[in-house]
Amino acid sequence: MAEFIPVPPFDLVVFGATGDLSLRKLFPSLLHRFVDGQIPPQSRIIGVARSEMDTSAFRQMVHEAHLKFAPKDHIDEAKCAEFLKHVEYARVDATAPASEWGALKDALANGNGNVRIFYLSTAPSLFVTIAQRLAETALATPTSRIVLEKPIGRDLASSRGINDGVGAVFDEQRTFRIDHYLGKETVQNLLVLRFANMLVEPIWSRATIDHVQITVAEELGVEGRADYYDKSGALRDMVQNHMLQLLCLVALESPNSMDADAIRTEKLKVLSALRRIGPGDVASKTVRGQYKAGLVDGAKAPAYAEEVGKASRTETFVAIKAEVDNWRWAGVPFYLRTGKRMGARRSEIVIQFKDTPVPIFGAGAGAPNKLVLRLQPDEGVRLWLNMKEPGPGGLRIKTAPLDLSFAEEFNVRYPDAYERLLMDVVRGNLSLFMRRDEVDAAWTWADALLAAWDASGAEPYLYAAGSNGPTQSAVLLDRDGRAWWDPE
Repeated sequence: MAEFIPVPPFDLVVFGATGDLSLRKLFPSLLHRFVDGQIPPQSRIIGVARSEMDTSAFRQMVHEAHLKFAPKDHIDEAKCAEFLKHVEYARVDATAPASEWGALKDALANGNGNVRIFYLSTAPSLFVTIAQRLAETALATPTSRIVLEKPIGRDLASSRGINDGVGAVFDEQRTFRIDHYLGKETVQNLLVLRFANMLVEPIWSRATIDHVQITVAEELGVEGRADYYDKSGALRDMVQNHMLQLLCLVALESPNSMDADAIRTEKLKVLSALRRIGPGDVASKTVRGQYKAGLVDGAKAPAYAEEVGKASRTETFVAIKAEVDNWRWAGVPFYLRTGKRMGARRSEIVIQFKDTPVPIFGAGAGAPNKLVLRLQPDEGVRLWLNMKEPGPGGLRIKTAPLDLSFAEEFNVRYPDAYERLLMDVVRGNLSLFMRRDEVDAAWTWADALLAAWDASGAEPYLYAAGSNGPTQSAVLLDRDGRAWWDPE
């Protein structure tokens, strides 16, 4: 049974509190941590937005959002009501001068020494302004912390501008750049799997691994984010942050300890070794796609151009052959794939091992071993092995999995990514948050690819909504004699 250790009392201020992320993820996550006894009764949660409402109306909004987005949670209404007593609301226009921030100053009065945290669930263009106002109003104390949601900028220059502006108020040890993928159980278990099992680490290299696949597929389209997404695209929205972080955790060397900077330094080394993709390689190592109309779960789904209301060259799908130029991974391709309106919602890391050197059971008997780490849905780990199929009449090889489902094995509801990361912010644990130099390195690599795409002038390939992306994505691997892992 998981043990939930209470965190110190805190005051958490959520900017953008009426937005989708706050209502869909942040407040339900805090509710779960409260129900499990991790949030002390002295803690306060203050929602901040421009909307005209009082605390009572805001509490009702939070409650209705929980019922809408988490209908299967079955949390006792009495516990919900108790949680909502800790939720307050302060109307503040983040762009207004400091003199108009009185509502938040009043809400934070009498903090009684609580850890003070500012969560910026807003557009990145507001990050610096909010940090400056927090300094001008003296709400940013020497020990308070700030949480920045991705994306941090849209390129290296804008990212540096944001980090410089926020860093003038909050130093690096008090800045938490959140990537919710790093809070997933399977992602954290990747480190344990590699470095707590002597069976695994000796074979985790080019000597035995043929290639790595990382897939993050979504069934949803752009939904209410059309304006943001059309200016960003899949590379900025998913690859530069989520997928590169997953690649780093697969590829990093063993840190000397689980200290935050030890882990993040090893991730930085991977990003620094990631080979740039220039104009000469863009056609052979990348595929850009955009969904057209199709069927998702049997229902008609519109084309991307219909959803954004105009013709667009923005990619909703990306496939990339990435390469890490170091001794451990030289010659091992990392195939990255992400897209919207795909056939199923799933996020997986597939480690495919090399085939046996001599096929003593005959050509085509069995298949290369695979280690499949599923991040969502149904988090778990599967190791595909070749076994003799039972029965007389000859020796037949069957490939079957050793299956570890977290839900079945541990028989407990474990916290989701935001629940864990929010509690880590309160504890001051930076291990699962990006350091500034990591963000710089990731943008440096992504900017080179974006420039190469612009130079090529190529339009994204179209793929039907509900498919696994454009056929050119399959060709990307077929050139190397490989194929995407797409389980039924």
